[in-house]
Amino acid sequence: MENGDQFQQSKAKYDCLLFDLDDTLYPLSSGLSAHVTKNIQEYMLQKLEIKEDRVPELCVSLYKIYGTTMAGLKAIGYDFDYDDFHGFVHGRLPYNMLKPDPVLRGILLSLPFRKIVFTNSDDAHANRVLQRLGLEDCFERIISFETLNSSKSNNINSPHNKDSNEYKQSSTEIFDFYEYICRPDANIVLPKTPVVCKPFQDAFEKVFKMADIDPQRTLFFDDSIRNIQTGKSLGLHTVLVGTSLRTTGVDHALESIHNMKEAFPELWEADEKSKIVKYSRKVAIETSVKA
Repeated sequence: MENGDQFQQSKAKYDCLLFDLDDTLYPLSSGLSAHVTKNIQEYMLQKLEIKEDRVPELCVSLYKIYGTTMAGLKAIGYDFDYDDFHGFVHGRLPYNMLKPDPVLRGILLSLPFRKIVFTNSDDAHANRVLQRLGLEDCFERIISFETLNSSKSNNINSPHNKDSNEYKQSSTEIFDFYEYICRPDANIVLPKTPVVCKPFQDAFEKVFKMADIDPQRTLFFDDSIRNIQTGKSLGLHTVLVGTSLRTTGVDHALESIHNMKEAFPELWEADEKSKIVKYSRKVAIETSVKA
């Protein structure tokens, strides 16, 4: 067999692993996500002055329709600064709930592929989570909220916007989303959000372009079935994390991210085959030179 043919046969099926962050690289059982939800609801109550009895339902419904509650709040007309929101929601989290994960670190470092984090969260949160888990040097890059959303997409009246000479409260009318979810009307066109985020296609396509990712050769790990299904529709090989039950759009389902080695032994086998081929080629070249 020619060396070129050997190399083609040894070529790995995947060349990139794309990971969600929260409730994927650490389990939902850590309890951190519950604190995130609590902080989001407090922000809605304290900073946006939304009626207390409406906050829980709005928080969930906006998340379901717009991908994140923040994206939904922006869509329906609330004027706030992204950094202020992230600082309030993530800045007060008890990160000590997360513990170093040497097992996952060993798995990630042993994988001979590009590894990228793709999260809707802000960069500061992503970095703190990875540091707490001991995974800060395991990834090529982090694609976060800031990566996908230009600072110019913050409201023009934001006090953090340098192009604004004077901060003035936006007079944008608030869309009555609570009324809409109480009395859905198919004739009503919901306002769009300026936020780019999962589970929508534009977020994935932007990631593919900026990170030079071929979805056909990428394994995508996420705990959200909506994110998984979008990824699948765009050609990604999908892995739902947090359950062993597969459903539409799910290629593989793992109870824990720790199950990667059992689920995908070929990831390591491909590396071994590649090393063997490289060694064989090296020997062949040396033999040819000596001859």
